[in-house]
Parts: sequence; structure tokens; C-alpha cells
Amino acid sequence: MKKTYKILIYALIFLGATVTGVSTAFAQKTIITGTVRDAVTKETLPYVSIFFNDTRIGTQTDIDGNFKISTNEDYNQLKFNYVGYEVLIKNIVVGQTQKLDVLLKSNAQSLNEVTIIAGKRRYSNKNNPAVELIRQVIEHKNENQPKAYETVQYKEYEKMLFSMSNISEKFRNKRMFRNYQFLFQEQDSTQIGGKNLLPIYIQEKLADQYLSFSPDKSKTVVLAEKQVQFDNRYIDNQGMKAYFDRMYQNINIYDNNISVMSNDFLSPIANSSPTFYKFFITDTLKNQTPNVIELSFTPRNKGDMLFEGKIYITMDGNYAVQRASFGVNKNINLNFVRAMQIDLDFEKNVDKRYYLSKSTLIADFGINKNKGLGFTGERSVNYKEYKTNIEIPDTVFSGKKIEILAGAEKRSDDFWKKNRLDSIPEKQLKIYGNIDTLQNLPSFKRTMQIVTLLFAGYQNLGPYEIGPVNTFYSFNNVEGFRLRLGGRTTPELSKRYYFENYAAYGFKDEKWKFFLSATYSLNNKSIYKFPQNYIRASFQRDTKIPGQELQFVQEDNFLLSFKRGVNDMLLYNDFYRVDYVREFENRFSYTVGFKKWSQTPAGGLVYSDAGSNSNINRLTTSEFSVGLRYAKNEKFYQGKIYRTPIIDRYPIYNLKYTMGVKGLLGGEYNYHNIMGSIDKRFYVSQLGFTDVRLEAGYISGKLPFPLLAVHRANQTYAYQLNSYNLMNFLEFVSDHYASINIDHSFNGFFLNKIPLLNKLKLREIISFKAIYGGLRDENNPEKTNTGIYKMPTYENGMQRTYSLNKEPYMEGSVGLGNIFKLIRVDLVKRFNYLNNPEVSEWGIRTRVKLDF
Repeated sequence: MKKTYKILIYALIFLGATVTGVSTAFAQKTIITGTVRDAVTKETLPYVSIFFNDTRIGTQTDIDGNFKISTNEDYNQLKFNYVGYEVLIKNIVVGQTQKLDVLLKSNAQSLNEVTIIAGKRRYSNKNNPAVELIRQVIEHKNENQPKAYETVQYKEYEKMLFSMSNISEKFRNKRMFRNYQFLFQEQDSTQIGGKNLLPIYIQEKLADQYLSFSPDKSKTVVLAEKQVQFDNRYIDNQGMKAYFDRMYQNINIYDNNISVMSNDFLSPIANSSPTFYKFFITDTLKNQTPNVIELSFTPRNKGDMLFEGKIYITMDGNYAVQRASFGVNKNINLNFVRAMQIDLDFEKNVDKRYYLSKSTLIADFGINKNKGLGFTGERSVNYKEYKTNIEIPDTVFSGKKIEILAGAEKRSDDFWKKNRLDSIPEKQLKIYGNIDTLQNLPSFKRTMQIVTLLFAGYQNLGPYEIGPVNTFYSFNNVEGFRLRLGGRTTPELSKRYYFENYAAYGFKDEKWKFFLSATYSLNNKSIYKFPQNYIRASFQRDTKIPGQELQFVQEDNFLLSFKRGVNDMLLYNDFYRVDYVREFENRFSYTVGFKKWSQTPAGGLVYSDAGSNSNINRLTTSEFSVGLRYAKNEKFYQGKIYRTPIIDRYPIYNLKYTMGVKGLLGGEYNYHNIMGSIDKRFYVSQLGFTDVRLEAGYISGKLPFPLLAVHRANQTYAYQLNSYNLMNFLEFVSDHYASINIDHSFNGFFLNKIPLLNKLKLREIISFKAIYGGLRDENNPEKTNTGIYKMPTYENGMQRTYSLNKEPYMEGSVGLGNIFKLIRVDLVKRFNYLNNPEVSEWGIRTRVKLDF
């Protein structure tokens, strides 16, 4: 089971329920719902501001004039405020649930100052002053961004705070929490739902930022950083930081798309925003210079990946955003997010343009969107000392794009007090000490061991980890029941030396399999951390399905034991390998390796000489390889003993060359194999995103089919992104090929618009895969019978393996994702080669994926 920090977030939600239980003593809740209408026309009024009187706790009506607001305090009045209407104060009953029908009277004098567009039926882009205003903002976007200058320099202070939320007093008082009461001494609340929170994680960073736009260059110099340090045996601190940074990225409202929670949202001032948003002028602020117009916006469809809220536009000819406050609709097709609030503040530069001075993003997560334990994250960024069009020496941009000064992680408390660009409550700072105390409690350690085993698949024993648990038991037609036990060392043993091992036994073939590897880190860092620089030697004796990529330690998985059709072909393999891996800061990497591979066919797979018809019991090759990889701006969910790349919009290039050497350590063939691939994600705004993979390969030399390209087939019931899900194992081989794989997710764009069905939050997916290839005559048993093997056949003599000389193999699928928030189901169709034996034209495949 692959560990990712997506899983960690969901685990923390549950972990809080078993580790920290928190809350204050709640008073009986006051809940008010209702509708606000025009007193004369009875039309509903959108975006009416509603506050508990003399407080800043409030909400606003939605596009249909409806609202809901609640509190645990004893406020007894609500204040309704809407431009063009008289302010209204209504009495409410404390501690009860009640419904109000509110009628606002128009104020003629105010109405003369601003045009109000209200009512769902009358909305139109045509002759709409709100739409005309947003078009002006769009037209002036380039002038109001940092890229309008030649250079920009500023200081940046970032604070990220995470808290458990919405935990009852009853839960807190359970006996199991008697050792954790110190955590409940300090609590906080935010604008998100007014919930009580308990901070459990905090990180801070202070940096100098340098930007140049001609040519395009950037440099970040980290002056100081600190974060809560969890026990590395259970939670990797750097991996957690990388995941949070991915979820909470910098927000530029002038971009067409804004990335939040690993999803792209269309900005309210994107070029196409009038097509997807409704805009309303809701106020004119004439007490400011220049005058500012308050512009409210809402999605045309509430389930789409869109925001709703307000932006404030300067009426000085720049049409710049002076302030913005927005979030997401509660009906949005976004998993686990109960609420979200983004606030952007801008300040005027010396040239009278505006720059972002503070950005705040708060999001509240929960398994249940309406109640129960939650998890709230807040990221705030302050920008100061903003300087434009000043000369920045080229030496500033030399070296790494992100430079961390020596001692940045060891700054004193006095340094932070003097250099923070924002105030921080004392109760938030106490979390640094609280977590240290928490981790020394035996009950916490036991809980973390259980969580690590359940969600990561490994049992930590300090310097050694046992796992992964999903490989302990599996089965197949050749080995029968298979038991396996193994693990790997951790940095607690050594930061330079790493060892992996396992032993497995098949009860049907009565054979032992095992794996041993030793890795030496050349840069005194974990071999899983960027940039990698290590050498590894390994030996593996195990089984393998032909055409399936053999991983270092996890080939067998219980869930993948269930397969369709005839599945009796297997290889016994002996691998001797030496690999050297080197990564560079610019995300270029290379791998140099040597491998001796001896393979023996098993089960229904037979190697037979095409000329003599004699069976071949063992095939041995010796080969050298060089792999090149480039992934611009790549980031990782990076842990102490694993690493997973984060899929982003930048392409990933791979090129690999392999040379087989006859006569070297028993190698039987000379050959050259070159393979290249490009992976790219395309974001298509409201239409979702597309993952595209292009791959091609060429193998020179006269070779038996096991040494050719055995195309990746899949006979399991799991949907595999980079395999052909209706191709049989070893059905096609080629010595030259080219392929394309397209997988597109619409993120619910169409289903969100279907009544009732939209409540299921499903997401549409389509895919198409094609591969074109073939065999040269020298490698085709139908054209030559010397020096190569016969193609495999079934027991009845029917051919089992083919070439792709006639036409490309093609398959496609339509699917539904986000079923129960984690399941994808695809209906897959195979378009051709349907006359091959044991072929399925249609199939249903599933895939499990946790995502926001």
C-alpha cells in the first residue's frame, strides 16, 4: 500500500478522535434560517450582509436570498444590511432553532447611487453593469500583476496552522484522555463556522523573494523557518510540509486558474469568468480614495469548481483588485471540505498600483460535511518591503532557486519576535511545547504505531520496519498460496546505509523466494529524499508475470491476486543488479546500472526453439543501462522511507538506453533497446484535466520474444492507468512501437448540472489508449525459425502471443469517479483484435483513490 500524505490528512482526522479530543463547554446552540426579500416586490435579495448585532460574526444570503447562521453565544439580535435598503435589526430567541422571513424596505436615496441587479430570473450578461465592470478588470489584468514590472523584490512571512475542530466536551472527558488535558488549555476560533479549535501543528517561514521577468527568473532566500517536530518514526516532518505546501499554494487572483486543495478553480476574473459566474454590484464605497465598488459573484452552477464571494475594484482607471473575500459553495463537488475562506488584501505601491500585502486561506475538513470531528488548516502570508523595477544583480539568481541560509532552522525566539511580519497569539506558540510533551506519553506512541500500521502498511521497530502488510499473503496458479515476510531499515539505523529484504514461500510449487539489497547514500541524506545520490546492489529470486514491471520489494499484492481469464504464465527470475542514481537541483537525473537476468518459464509458459522445437529451460542476459529524466519544478510527497512525485502541469521526460552484451557473465544475446516517454497533465479549466502519456521504443538485434517489448497487460479487476486493461498477459510483443494514453476527468462538470444526481458528487472520466508496433522479419517466428523462440500457445494449440503488424491495439473507457469519495468504476471496451482467443470485448474495472 503506497503511503501518501493525502492518506495522512484523512488519518489525522480520525487520529484526533483517538488522541486529542477537545472542546469547550458548549452552550445550547442558537440556529437561525430564513429568506430575505424586497418588502414591495417580494423578490429575494442575494448577498445581504447578516451579523449578530455589535459583532463581526456573520454571513450573507445566497443567490436565492436564503441564509443560515448559528452561534453558541447569547446574542439576541440579527442585523441585516444591504446597499439600497434600510438597515433592519431583528430580535431572536437565544438557544433555539428558528426561521425568519425578512422584508427589507428600499432607501430611495441609496438606490440612486448604485444599480442593483437582483433576482434569479432577470440575470443576464447583456447590459449588466456588473459584467461590464468585471470585463474592465479582465482587460487590465496584465497591468496589475507583478509581471508588469521588470523586477520585483519583497519580504515574505508565511504561517501555517492546523487544528482539530468540533470535538465535544463529552468526548474530551472520556477516561482515555486523562493524560491529555494539557492540550485543552488553549483554544482558538476562526471565521469558519465559529468552531472551537485546538492547534496541533504550526510552521513558520521568513524569506526574501526576488523576481525578474525579462528574462524570467526567480530566487527564494529562506532566512528562517521552524515547524512542530513530530517523532520521525511515525510522521515524516518534511513529507508533511511538502503535502501541506501542495494543498495551500500561493493565490494569485489574476491567474485564470487558482490551485487550492490540489484542484484548479476558475478565478472570478479569469478571461472566461462571465460565462461561469454571475456578478452583482452590491455596494459603492465612496469614503475611500479612489472610490471602490463591491462586486459580489456566485457560480452559475453551485457544484462546479468555482468560488463565491466579493471583490473590491478601484475606480481610478486601473480597475485593480483592492481586496477580495471568497470561498466555495456548500454544494461544491469537493470532498471532505466543510468550508473554505480566502481573504486577499492589497496595498498601494509608490506608482499607485496595488500589490498583494496579505493572503489568508482557511479550510475546514471532515469525513462528514455537516457534523462530527474535523480538521482545520490556516495559511497566512504577509508581504512587506515591496520594491519594483530595481536592479537585482545576476549573482542573486545564481545557484539553487530556493536557498536556505545556514542556521535558518535554528533562529532564536528573539529573532522571530523582531522579524515576524505579522503578530502571532501566544496560545499558538505554545503548540511547539505541547507536541513535545504529547509525544512522550506512552499512550500516544501506541496510538501512532497502530495508525502507521493501518495507513502506511509498516510496523515500525525503530531501526527496522516490517511490511508492507498487503504483501504478506497472496496467491496465483503457479505458486498457490504464497506467504511473505520482510521489511527495510530506517534512518534510525543509519543515514548512509539502507537494507531491504524479504522471504516468500509458495505452497504449490514448494519454492522459496527472497530479496536482498544494500544501498549506500553518497550525500549523507536519506536515499528517498531529493536530491538522491546513491548506489544500490541487490539480488532477487522471485516470480514475475511477463511484461509486468518488477519493483524492488512489492510485486505481490493480495488484492491483485484475483485475475480474469487464463492466468498460468509465470517466470522464475534471478536478478543481480547494481544501480547508481544521481539527481540535480534543476530536476534532471540519471541512472546507470548493470543487470544480470536469468529467467525460467513456469506454468503454461514454455520457451521452445523455433528451429529445433527443443525446449529452453533458462534464458540469461547481461546488460548495461543508462536512464535520463527531467521533470521541471517537480515536487514530492517525500517521507523518510518513501517518495511519491506530485502530479503537476509540467511535463516529465524519460529516456532509457539498454545494451545487452553476449558472453558477459553468461549473457546470450547482443542487443540495443531505447525507450522514451513524455507525461503531461493539461488543465482545461472548468472541463477538468487530462493526463497524457506518449511512449515509443525500438529494439535492435535478433532476439527471442522474452527480450522484446512485452506490452503492459492487465488481467486483474483493478483499473490500471498505464496498462491495457483488456489485453491479456503476453498477448502482444514488438521490437518497435509507439503508444498514446489519454485519461480525462471532467470533475463532475456535466453531472453537477443534473438535479438529484448532482447530490452524489460523482465525476465523469473518459480514457483512450492505443499502441502501434510490430516485429521485423528477423524476430518473427512466421518469417524465420533460427535463433528465436516460438510464440507461446494454449494447451489446445491455439496461438497465445501476437505481433501488432496489422493495426494498433485500441481500447477506451467511460467511468464514474468519486463514488463514496474514493472509488472509480470504468466500463472498458476493447475495439479490435477481438478474434484472439480468451479475449473480453467489455469489462468493468475499479480503482481506489482518495482525493479532494
